[in-house]
Formats: sequence, structure tokens, C-alpha cells
Amino acid sequence: MTARGWARLATTLALVCALATTGVPGVVAVPPPPPNPSDAELDAGRAAAKTKAGEVGRLTSRLAEAEARLLRLQAEVEAAMEDANKALVDFETARAAADAAKADADAAHREADAAGQTIEEVRGQLDEFAAGSYKQGTTVGSVSAYIGAKSPEDLLARAQLLNAVSGSELDALAAMERARTEKANKDSRARAALTEATERQAEAEAAKRAADAATAAAHRARQGQVEQTHALESTRADYERQLAAAQAAVGGLENQRERYQQWLAAKQREDEQNALLAAQNSAANSAPAGAASAPPGARPPNSRPGNRAQVVINRALSQLGVPYAWGGGNANGPTRGIRDGGIADTFGDFAKVGFDCSGLMIYAFAGVGVRLPHYSGYQSAAGRRVPLNQMAPGDMLFWSTGGRIHHVALYIGNGQMVEAPYSGSRVRIAPVRYGGIVPQVTRVL
Repeated sequence: MTARGWARLATTLALVCALATTGVPGVVAVPPPPPNPSDAELDAGRAAAKTKAGEVGRLTSRLAEAEARLLRLQAEVEAAMEDANKALVDFETARAAADAAKADADAAHREADAAGQTIEEVRGQLDEFAAGSYKQGTTVGSVSAYIGAKSPEDLLARAQLLNAVSGSELDALAAMERARTEKANKDSRARAALTEATERQAEAEAAKRAADAATAAAHRARQGQVEQTHALESTRADYERQLAAAQAAVGGLENQRERYQQWLAAKQREDEQNALLAAQNSAANSAPAGAASAPPGARPPNSRPGNRAQVVINRALSQLGVPYAWGGGNANGPTRGIRDGGIADTFGDFAKVGFDCSGLMIYAFAGVGVRLPHYSGYQSAAGRRVPLNQMAPGDMLFWSTGGRIHHVALYIGNGQMVEAPYSGSRVRIAPVRYGGIVPQVTRVL
């Protein structure tokens, strides 16, 4: 029976009571009985509902497994993208080191050239000394240099002169040797520094290529699951409709039986105790309606206004709805994303202004003067590690796959977090996800 039918039934019963109270003859009968499904129909409906419920349960289990696979796949994509993020940071660091080493090498080469010039100058002095000695027909320390002295004073003067010239020669020879040694040392240091910087840059480039390849592989795997994901979502909606229909069918039969029993009780009361029915109906009509209890209000966020953690939380919450952009975000706010050669490019992140997961953390913590690197793996080591069951508002939460951290979010209290989840999404508040979560949080403040 519909709600309108039950309203007519209540009106008729009230009229019956009024006639009985006023003594008007000819009591009006209750309306015809509602449908009364048989026990066989009820049993058949319950059996059908049970079968459907079992089927829905199996399908729900399959959906849960498929969704778990999709979550794992998404985690792998995030891990690959974060590996690429790390490789990009390491590559920039290595390139800066290589540039510095090259500058040092250039400076060393300039100093070596100067040392070479000094060598040439000393060699010129020696050449002049040798030429002068040849023209005089004598050499330092030879007996012929003393022949021809006319007096002991002249002999002494010649000895002093030759000693001075010999000393200059030795000084020139020592200076040339020092310059040659210094040049060799500087050349050696420059070559070593340049070689080390070149090796580091080559390693960083190789890591970047490997990360890009992993990202591309994850992208291809995810692309292969897109159609399956859509099909699963459609199937899930269909299963939910089937479950609702099965529950409605069972509930409908049981409601019909319940309503018939209610009607039968009303009919018996009408036939047996019209007077008592009138009194009961009158009491029911005059009874005050029960006050509905107000639903409890939502608890306020677990926060203490004015503390540093709340500043970080408020700063992150101020960006709700900002698009996800891989590589986007810095201490000043959202920035344009960068190309990754895969997932992010598919969603056009390079043309969006927004945040990725680690970029949102950079912006949030910049509000209290904390500087974080643009890679979630490094951010996890930026503070004190605290067990997950002791997490507090302002702590950073991390997720990993195969030991590699690939996502970060900010805990805001009451089991909620704020995050920049993935390409195609926006900054949002969500319940804390415990699948794949790292069992420690990072407390920076």
C-alpha cells in the first residue's frame, strides 16, 4: 500500500472512532486488505535475494581486487615519476658540480700558463747568462776567469763578481724548477677535478635516462589499464544497481507482509473493540510529537590556532582546488608543471599551473621558514621520524612501493590529510589511506 493509501486508512479509522463515540449507527468498514504475499512467494523472494546477494558479494570481491591492482599500478606510476623527480634534482646538482669543476680547471690552466711564462722568463735569463759567459770566454768556477788579475784586489773583485753571477744562476735554476713543479701539480689537480665532475655528470645523466625509461614503462602499463578501469567502473555501477534492486525486491515482499499484518491487526481491533480502538486512536491523535534529537555537530578540527603546525596546515588548505601539475609548486605558490615524457604529459601538466605532492609541501612549510627539496624521498628525511600511531597535525605522511617513497601528504587531524594526489586531479582533503603507507611520519616542526 502506498503512503496515500495508508493516509486514507488512518482517516477512515478516525471516522470509525468518531462515529462510535457519538453513537452513530452503521460503523464504516476499513478499506480492503493490502496484498498479502504467500509464504512460498516470500521464500522464493528471499532465496532470490540471497542468490543475488551472493553474486553481488563475489562481484564486489572481484571489484576490490581490480581496484587494488589499479591502486598498485597507480603507486608504481607515482614511484616512477618520483624517481624521475629525484633524478632531475640529482642531475641539476651534478651539472652544477661539473660547472664548478670546469671553472676550477680553467683557473688552474690559467695559473699553469702563468707558471709556464715564468719558466720561459727563467730560461731566457739562463740563456743570457750562458751567452755572456761564452763571449767572455770563461765559465763560472773555471780557472781562466781568474787569469789576468793584476793585483790581489783585482783577483778578489773577480771572485766576488763570479760568485754573484753564479748565485743568480742558481736562483734562476731553482725558480724554474719550482715553476715547473707548480705547473705540473696544478695541471694534475685540474685534470682530476674535471674527471670527477665529468663522471658524476655522466652518472646523473644515466640515472635520468633510467628514470625516464621507467616512467615511460609505467605510463604504458597504465595506458593499457585505462579501458579496463572504465569497464570496471561501469560494471561496479551496474552491480550496485543490481544489489539495490535485489534488496528492494526482498524488502518489498517483506513490507507487504508487514503491512498486511498491520491491517489485519487493525481489522481485528475494529471488529472486537471499536470502543477501545476509538479511545486508543484519540490518545494517539492527542499525544505530543516527540522532539527529534539534534544530530551531533562535527567535531572541530584538531588544531591549535596560532601554532606553527596550524600555519602550515592553513597554508596548504588555502590551495584546495588548485590543479595537480607534475614538477609544479615552490615556496611562493603554484608554478607551471614540467614534461615527464609520460603520464604528466598525457594530462597536459606542462601547460598547467599547480602543485605536485612534494611541491605542495614546499609551499606549506615555507610559511614557517622551512625549506624542503622538491622530492618526497628527500622530504621524508627532513625531520624527526615518529611512529604512525603518534601522528599529529602538521606531520608529513608518506607512501612507498618496493621501499621507494612515491607520495607525500600533510596530516591535518581527525584522520584527514591534504594532498596533491595525481595528474588530472586537484589539491584536496581526503581520509588518510593506510594501504602502502610508511609506518613512520616525518615531524619537521
